[in-house]
Amino acid sequence: MSVAAKDVVARMAEAASDWLDSLPEELRSAANPPFADPRREVWYYTPTNHEGVPMADLNVRQVQLAHRLLASGLSLPAYRRATVIMNLEAWQDALGGWRIPRGSMRGTMHGSDPAMYFAMVYGEPGSDAWGWRFGGHHVSVHNTIVNGEIVSVTPTFFGANPHEADLSDYQTLRPVAGEEDRARELVHSLDTEQRSVAIISKAAPFDIVQSNRSHVEDGAQPEWISMVFNGLPDQGTADRLTVMQDDLDSRQAMTDADREAARYSLTPKGLAAAGMSQAQLAILEALLREYTQRLPEPMAAAEHERLMSILPDLHFAWAGGIERKQPHYYRLQGPRVLIEYDCVQNNANHSHTVWRDPEGDFGRDLLAEHYAAAH
Repeated sequence: MSVAAKDVVARMAEAASDWLDSLPEELRSAANPPFADPRREVWYYTPTNHEGVPMADLNVRQVQLAHRLLASGLSLPAYRRATVIMNLEAWQDALGGWRIPRGSMRGTMHGSDPAMYFAMVYGEPGSDAWGWRFGGHHVSVHNTIVNGEIVSVTPTFFGANPHEADLSDYQTLRPVAGEEDRARELVHSLDTEQRSVAIISKAAPFDIVQSNRSHVEDGAQPEWISMVFNGLPDQGTADRLTVMQDDLDSRQAMTDADREAARYSLTPKGLAAAGMSQAQLAILEALLREYTQRLPEPMAAAEHERLMSILPDLHFAWAGGIERKQPHYYRLQGPRVLIEYDCVQNNANHSHTVWRDPEGDFGRDLLAEHYAAAH
């Protein structure tokens, strides 16, 4: 591991320790379970109780230290994006007419609240095996450290609702613009024959296909209705249900064949990078950078180099319309990488992006080797 990468691990350990040390005992016990706690591999991107300690329960300094931990696992631009995404929660208050008091729903679903983001540290920072996560609605960041090395940064999830919003007549906010624009540039660059392979369905799935599964599952399909309705709060839901029903109506255009086309399989679907031109490969590389550059610089460079080494085996699959503001979805799949993106809900103005390692999310593969060696 490079000196720069060791510096990242050291910053993570210091930030995790400083945050934990700032907490009173009752909060620390919730924030710092053992590394073997099974919740370490349970994750969400919905406005759900993500376990750990919510920022709403912390003082200003403790929130600052929690954000320092989050920033230790992201590049500076990615940290900026994460904070923008979190503050979009306040915009939902306006859309809902400020009818639901913040902090009134601390159960399974808590509504839109920029303070309802959670942090948790698993195990002792700096020990042989430890990890941390920071997450809430549309932000979910995980890091697993074994023997002083970061062995996993996945799942890493960024989303945005709204995906696109006007700030003035000449300013538009788009927190995950690169993930959309690079992929659309790629699909537009394809010729007729390439598109016939890359576009797997004319209708886009309602959500990312793997949803928040702990393991990437062969044969998985989106959980169409349960993802939307389970756990909705009782208070102030009429308008939300109307919007969600509109979303469900819009996805009814999907046929059984469309749903089958969107189903995940271990055999990648879509167009292989090996069948792309050099110009198209350059666009694909730029798209991959939108994901790898979420990481601190030394890690981003190493992960990008790895993806370039398996580039011919990477597949690009698209579903839905290919023009802006049409519901759409894409998938990048290859050895040890799965990237999913969708922008379908809220009239194609609500986006999800996730980067996963089908074999090594949460460091699962290297932890098995670590424990085998230890025993």
